Amino acid sequence: MAKVGFIKWQILGLVALAWATAGHAAEPAAADPRWAQMPRLYGRITARELGLVINTADPYSVSVGEYYARRRGIPEAQVVRVQLPQRASLTREEFAALDQSIRKQMPENVNGLALAWVQPYSVECNSLTSALAQGLQPEVCAQSCAPTRASAYANYFGARPWSVLGLRPSMQLAARSVPAALAMIERGIASDHTLAGAAAEPAMAWLAATPDVHRNVRERIFPPAGPVPGVAGVEVGRVRSEALPPLRRTLIYQTGLARVPAPLGHEWLPGALADHLTSFGGQLERPAGEGQMNILDWIDAGATASYGTVSEPCNHLQKFPHPQLLILSYVQGVSALEAYWHSVAWPAQGVFVGEPLAAPFAPAPVPAPLPAPPSASAATP
Repeated sequence: MAKVGFIKWQILGLVALAWATAGHAAEPAAADPRWAQMPRLYGRITARELGLVINTADPYSVSVGEYYARRRGIPEAQVVRVQLPQRASLTREEFAALDQSIRKQMPENVNGLALAWVQPYSVECNSLTSALAQGLQPEVCAQSCAPTRASAYANYFGARPWSVLGLRPSMQLAARSVPAALAMIERGIASDHTLAGAAAEPAMAWLAATPDVHRNVRERIFPPAGPVPGVAGVEVGRVRSEALPPLRRTLIYQTGLARVPAPLGHEWLPGALADHLTSFGGQLERPAGEGQMNILDWIDAGATASYGTVSEPCNHLQKFPHPQLLILSYVQGVSALEAYWHSVAWPAQGVFVGEPLAAPFAPAPVPAPLPAPPSASAATP
C-alpha cells in the first residue's frame, strides 16, 4: 500500500470532523467534543425493503440465497434470479446486463440489496457492491490511488435511498462455505434488538493501533477510550495490535495491518463488525493465510459483516470505514448495511460483505394489543 501524503482532514485538537472532503452535512450527536459530528438517522432498511439477488449458476448462491430469503422473510417479489460467471471480476458488458436486470425486475419499494454469492465481487477495479449502488466508475482504473466519487449516501440520513437518491446500498452474503454463510446469517438474526436496552456489561468497540505506518492512518481519527456519548452500554477500547488484551464482548474491531495475527476469535457479539485497513482485503478469492488477509477471515472468526478494497486504493482515509461514523451510525439502530455505508465516503473500490439486516440497536417491535373482551351488553341473553 503506497502512502498518500495529500489527504486533507480538518482536525481541531482531537476532534475529527466527519467527511470534510465529502461535504458531509452533519449536526452534533455527541456532547463530547472529541467525537466526530454525526447526524440523526431516521428509519431502518428491513426485510420489507431489502432486495435479494441469487445467481442460479452458482450452487453456493442458490443455497445461501434461498436460506436467507426464508430466514429473513424476504418477499418473493423482491428476489431476482440471474446467471453470472463464477469468477472474481465481471466485464463492463456483464455488469451492465446484471445492473439492467436488477433495475428492471426489482420492485420500487426496495432500498437495499443483498447479493448471495462470493464471486464475482468486482467490475474491473471497482467493487461490485459499489458499482451496483452508485454506478460504475471506469476512470478509477486509470489511477486507482486517485480520489473517487463521493458517495451520495454520506449526505442522506433516511431509510429510502432508492426512492430519494436512486441508490441502493449493497452487501454480499459472502463466506468461505455454505455452512459458514448460514452461521453468519444466524448471527445477524440473533443480533436484532439485543443492545437496544440496558446491559449488564458494555458492548465494546476495540480500536487497535499498529506499528504499520501506512496502514495505521485511522488511529488519528479513533475516538477516545470510554463510553460512547449519548448511548448506554457501549464503550470504546483503545489497544495496540502487538499487545492485545483478551477482547471481550466485541461489537466493533478495527485495525490497520496487511495481515492481522491469528487467532481472531476473541469474544464476538452477534452483529459484530470488523475490518482492517490494507490494500487487497476485499479480494475474496484469496485463500486463508495467503498474501494479505482476506476480509472473509473476519467472517470465519465470528464477525457478522466486514469491508475491504478490491484494488490498490492507497491509504486515503475516505476509502475505508471511518471509526467514529461507523460506531455512531450503528448505535442509532440502523442495520449493518446502513452503518457500513454511512462510514465510507469514497466506496468505489470497497466491497461490503456480511448479513445486511443485522441491527442490534434497533428497538424491539411493540407487540400488537390484544383484542378487548366482549362487553357485558354484547353477551348473549
